[in-house]
Amino acid sequence: MSTLIIITVCSLLLIAYLFDLSASKTKIPSVILLLLLGWGVKQITMVAGISLPDLTPILPGLGTIGLVLIVLEGSLELELRKSKLAIVRKSFIGAFVSMFALAFAIAFVLFKVKGYPFGTALINSIPFSVISSAIAIPSVRSCEKSVKESVVYESSLSDILGVLFFNFMTINTVIDLNAFGNFGLQILVMFVISLVTTVGLSLFLSKVDHHIRFIPIILVILLVYVATHELKLPSLIFIMIFGLFLGNMDKLSQYKWTRHFRPEVLDKEIHKFREFVSEISFLVRALFFMLFGYLIKSSDILDLHSLSWALIIVSLIFIVRAAQLKISSLPLRPLLFIAPRGLITILLVLSIPVAQQIPLINYPLMIQVVVLTSLIMMGGLMFSSVKNE
Repeated sequence: MSTLIIITVCSLLLIAYLFDLSASKTKIPSVILLLLLGWGVKQITMVAGISLPDLTPILPGLGTIGLVLIVLEGSLELELRKSKLAIVRKSFIGAFVSMFALAFAIAFVLFKVKGYPFGTALINSIPFSVISSAIAIPSVRSCEKSVKESVVYESSLSDILGVLFFNFMTINTVIDLNAFGNFGLQILVMFVISLVTTVGLSLFLSKVDHHIRFIPIILVILLVYVATHELKLPSLIFIMIFGLFLGNMDKLSQYKWTRHFRPEVLDKEIHKFREFVSEISFLVRALFFMLFGYLIKSSDILDLHSLSWALIIVSLIFIVRAAQLKISSLPLRPLLFIAPRGLITILLVLSIPVAQQIPLINYPLMIQVVVLTSLIMMGGLMFSSVKNE
């Protein structure tokens, strides 16, 4: 039995790798194929009469690891230089404004149509306002450089801002000056923890000669993230600061204090670490979406009641995105279509406190929004590619 499990898992991951390789050529988001692959495995096990234990409890833990790795991978890619200031500013404003506008628009519809309390509706709306960097970034590998850079910055910042906004709303039942003051204090505490941990890990990476270096760093990152998250601190700030520090070490080497990090040695290690994070991120992301696909029920995708709401939410997503791109003076094609929902949306929906959950925001709705936005992105990229040719 163990041999069969190993063969099956290895085969599925190799198929996932082929999906990832072909995504830039076919324009088909790998997440769609991974969900189909997981769903197909479920059908095969049902036909073959193979009984597997309930895998649902694994999903949130796998999603948390995936979230940390994806944000780390995105922040390692962000370059801080003067020539990038314009695109960073536009991406930040775009991610910030569109996320808030969309979350409030969806919450307003839920409040007016379904009569849910506005605060509860807002918490349930935030997961759908975040662009998934796990889907967006791999899907634009073959696009021109300006499009690729815009998507990397915007989706990475959207992930971070979305999780911060979600944590703020779920922690504070009353939004007042005290809530903002406490949140500011939490950010300050997290900033200090981030700096201390970042310096420690960077020194470790530059000075330890042991052949195993990257796994301990990933374990410390996960440990700090989970511990600070349990303390209700905005823990993703740590991931962002650590990734930005390592990813821009070559720009910091002009300062004398960086000599303690041995920049010439650290630069080589950072390059290897970035590749290691990319590979392990692919592994966790593939396992997450395959498992999620395995847990999908056919009735969830065809649920007509949730489908009508999924169409409303998707319409709002692209209306707000079109307005944001116009205001930011960014080209509509192909950026308008690159607004997929994915791992962050799923993870945040699963993280909504029981007392603040509403029946409408359920598995079927979540799946339909993820699939619809991914299909629209696929169609948009294909259309843009044909027009360019």
